[in-house]
Amino acid sequence: MNKAGSRHFVDVDLGDRSYQIIIGEEIISEAEKLIAPLRLGKKKIIVTDQNVARNHLISLRKALENGGHDPVDVILKPGEQTKSFSGLRELLESILKLGVDRDTCLIALGGGVVGDVAGFAASTILRGIHLIQIPTSLLAMVDSSVGGKTAINTPQGKNLVGTFYQPRLVISDTASLRTLPNRELLSGYAEIVKYGLLGDALFFEWLEENGDKVIDCNPVAIAHAVATSCRSKALIVTKDEREGGVRALLNLGHTFGHALETETGFSETLLHGEAVSIGITMAFDLSVRMGLCPGIEARRATSHLKKIGLPVALKSIEGIDWSSDRLISHMARDKKVRNGNINFVLTKGIGKAFVCEDVHMADVKAIIDKNLNS
Repeated sequence: MNKAGSRHFVDVDLGDRSYQIIIGEEIISEAEKLIAPLRLGKKKIIVTDQNVARNHLISLRKALENGGHDPVDVILKPGEQTKSFSGLRELLESILKLGVDRDTCLIALGGGVVGDVAGFAASTILRGIHLIQIPTSLLAMVDSSVGGKTAINTPQGKNLVGTFYQPRLVISDTASLRTLPNRELLSGYAEIVKYGLLGDALFFEWLEENGDKVIDCNPVAIAHAVATSCRSKALIVTKDEREGGVRALLNLGHTFGHALETETGFSETLLHGEAVSIGITMAFDLSVRMGLCPGIEARRATSHLKKIGLPVALKSIEGIDWSSDRLISHMARDKKVRNGNINFVLTKGIGKAFVCEDVHMADVKAIIDKNLNS
């Protein structure tokens, strides 16, 4: 990771598909200068949603226009429902109507939903056109915009249909985070905590001291948290781009979490980071039950999540009649299943995550039931 002034630069080293993540304040307005070294085609199609468009589209359009471009935009409805077959089809048709060629550049301006569905579209149009990610949510900055995963949801589960497709550049303007409600910031923070818990105990210790500053969007703290998270993910992705091995560690809390999201219909009832927070809690509890992790470590992780304001128990999510059997059924259809076995990311302590293929469903059910009653 390089740093220049108040900006951070993180390299994702993937040979001829390498790219850079640029993290800084008020850099959407400099998008054209940041994109120019890539020498892409003049045609830029901005994909965003109605909420993000109100706050950031004008600034991005102006930056591109000042660079001699005539950008066009496609504005989507906000929310997870856009990450669907129907949402993808609508987006593809809108883009194709605008006319594209292999030099066309698709710019995904928004949170994880926009980044995922726009990335998927870019990977399929003409078998692949240029993609730039400009994430505007904390969750997207530290997770979905980095690493090349694109996907849509189906009734059977989250992110079951998608591609691996790397962007040419990621521009993370931390000033954009100030437009987010606190709940969205907390959702993104869950993914930040994940990086500390899975492999960076010192970063987790830093978060214990500075987590409130991150949520308050303190410029120094938020830049450090985003850059450290991106560096952690970049190191893993460069070792295992297509999740054949070590990249699976990034799923800490996600086997449980995706099942929770499926049960709630990918709705506003439970945001992704909230599901991950509960999932991390259950992953640590399962590790303790299996004799892998000291109880004090699990309590420390859960205590921090709870202190920062994230949910750690299913009963805190109102209006859902949770069932351990239904959640396990959802897990059985998760994309992380291998040879009929549900793989879990477990831990031997903070910063010591590993993939476990030998988990008894009786233990999983016991942990879910325990969480329901805690």
